[in-house]
Amino acid sequence: MPKLDLDTIPQSNATGYPPEYARAVEGRWYRRLGPLAGLDDFGVSHVTLKPGAWSSQRHWHQGEDEFVVMMAGEAVLVDNAGETVLHAGDCAAFPKADGNGHVLQNRSDRDCVFVAVGRPGDTDCHYPDIDMHLFPGRGFRRKDGTAF
Repeated sequence: MPKLDLDTIPQSNATGYPPEYARAVEGRWYRRLGPLAGLDDFGVSHVTLKPGAWSSQRHWHQGEDEFVVMMAGEAVLVDNAGETVLHAGDCAAFPKADGNGHVLQNRSDRDCVFVAVGRPGDTDCHYPDIDMHLFPGRGFRRKDGTAF
């Protein structure tokens, strides 16, 4: 099954974020393509951001490289260097453990669509702007390790 029919793959806007940090991603709809295609070494998601939606909270991974390809629309990449507008055809790379917190924000009045590639599974993840940290095997916690 090399070709995937996106129209037959259900979308989700589920998040594991605690409620106080979940609102920003309510308009993020994604399809996890890797497991459906039988991929084990890396994850692939097809993501649609509705106007006003964020891809995530601004974050960086200790043990996961990430790569994004914009397919349609535009998003604003917010990272340690500032803001950069990404258009269809643009790519962005986020090496693991580089400390560069990043997020894509749809500030336009139409959907933007991108493909994100990363490593499946939990990895230590840092959120520089908020009191949240992803601890492998323990989920989202405050930076001091206490539960939400």
